Parts: sequence; C-alpha cells; structure tokens
Amino acid sequence: MNAASVEQLNKEFSFEQGSQSLVFNAGGGDIPAIEIKNEQATAIISLQGAHVLSWVPAGEDDVIWLSTEAKFAPGKSVRGGIPICWPWFGPHESNTAYPGHGFARTVLWQVTKTEALSSGETRVTFQLDTRQLDDAIKPMWPLPTIAEYRLTIGKILTIELITHNQGDQAMTIGQALHTYFKVADVSKTNIIGLKDKPYLDKTDGFKRKTQSGAVTIGEEVDRVYLQTPDDVVIDDGKRKIIIKKQGSHSTVVWNPWKEAADKMGDLGQDGYLKMLCVESANAVDDTVVVAAGESYTLLVTYELETI
Repeated sequence: MNAASVEQLNKEFSFEQGSQSLVFNAGGGDIPAIEIKNEQATAIISLQGAHVLSWVPAGEDDVIWLSTEAKFAPGKSVRGGIPICWPWFGPHESNTAYPGHGFARTVLWQVTKTEALSSGETRVTFQLDTRQLDDAIKPMWPLPTIAEYRLTIGKILTIELITHNQGDQAMTIGQALHTYFKVADVSKTNIIGLKDKPYLDKTDGFKRKTQSGAVTIGEEVDRVYLQTPDDVVIDDGKRKIIIKKQGSHSTVVWNPWKEAADKMGDLGQDGYLKMLCVESANAVDDTVVVAAGESYTLLVTYELETI
C-alpha cells in the first residue's frame, strides 16, 4: 500500500471522539498500521496479518513483546506481537511447501469497521475473504471462507477470531493466537492453570506427557497442551497476565531458549529472556470442524494484574 491508500483509510475509518482516537499511518516497511488511544489503553495494529504489535493498559508497561530486531516486509511474518495462525496450525498436513501456521499472518486484512464505544473502549474489525486472496495463495485453501477478526482495546484486550464457512461442505481448521507476552524474566516466570494436563512435547519427538505443577522455563519449551479450555495465568513475580478464553481447546507454550534463539537471528540480544508465548489454540488433537454455512468463534481476553 502507498500513502494514498493510508489517506483513504483515514478518510473512511479514522476518528477522534473525546479521549478516543484511531488513526492510520505508513507503519513499518510501509505496511499500514493503526494507532489507537483512549483513557484505558493504547495499541498498535499492523494491517498485514491484522497483527497486534502493542497493547499498553494505562499506567502500565506493554503487555505484548515485540523484538527489537523485528523486520517488517510484505509477505513476511513479524517476530513478536500477536500473529494469527489460521487456517492451520504448524505444518500443512499434506503440503510442506505451504507456510507453517497458515497464511493469515502474512497477508493484508481489510478493515471493515471502527468504533468508539460508550464504555471508553475502541473496537476495530478486520476481514479476510479467501476468495479474494492472491492467486499464489488461493490453492492453499480453496474452500470459500471468511475470517472475521475483532479487537476491543481497553483495560482488557478482547480478541475474537470468527471463521465463517461460506461453502457447501464441512471444513476442518486449526488456529492459534500466537501471542508473545512481555515478562520481566522468563526463567522466574510461572504459568498457572495447566497442572495435570496432557501435552505433546515437540522438543522430545512429540511424546505425550502430563504437566506436574506450574509450567516453568529453564530450557527450550515447545508444547501443545490438550483439553485446556480454562483460564491460564502468567506470573512473572511483578505482574500477572490473566488469559481467559472461549472456543479454545488447546494451549501452546513456547520459548526457544538461548541456543535456538541465537540461530533464529531476530529475537534481539537475550530477547528470549523477556518473552513467553502462551497461545490460545485449537491444534493437533483439538482442531475444529465447521459445518457448511456455520461459523466458529475463538474468543480470548487478556487482563493485567499488578502484584
């Protein structure tokens, strides 16, 4: 997109209403981004991937981690923020040439609505219609589908990812909100709410194991926790991030630790110590079948509690 496109977006969707404002700018890599400000929080969202880059509740530090080495380029994923994994999670089941975690995080989403809510929160709604995708991407998902993504920015961040099956046959989707949370020190952080849950350990050949106590990070961790519809809490000793969800049956926990992080090259100096991915997902055993003409909603809220 160019400056003229940003100007058109501002004409159609930007507003300043009381203490609330929503404006479009060129963003990183000339990819349009939205800046939202209200009395409860601020946020930055890239239109590529409808990718949340920042969410800062009033008087607090950013809850979302974004790498200092994050690169912004058309068609490339960004290290940090909240990437959307959709319509599959992990590698494609039949074609390894297709991008891992789907294409939703690397294509431009269409803004369909912006709202200054009477609650003081600000809402923006995005849409991705697979029938309108680039010809190089359409073969990856030939099923007619509309993904709707609704973000409500306030002291609570509310995220809704709604999959509308526009076709005449059922479809199976995998999905995740691959959220990078900012923590004081990941080695001193506890993840609460997954005790006694089964998980698949990617670092150990996808062996099925059972969680004992809180999840802690002292080495590379890459796990898919199954049968986990309940709340999860990240406690780094300074604040708690409370994750509540509906329509999510699995939880992914990931931190690459030092060796893998160094190989990745875009996490920044010791960045792995400041980030932790806890992803609300429907993955592996917990993929979702959406019947013809029906919709499925993944709804997640993030809330901060200072200790």
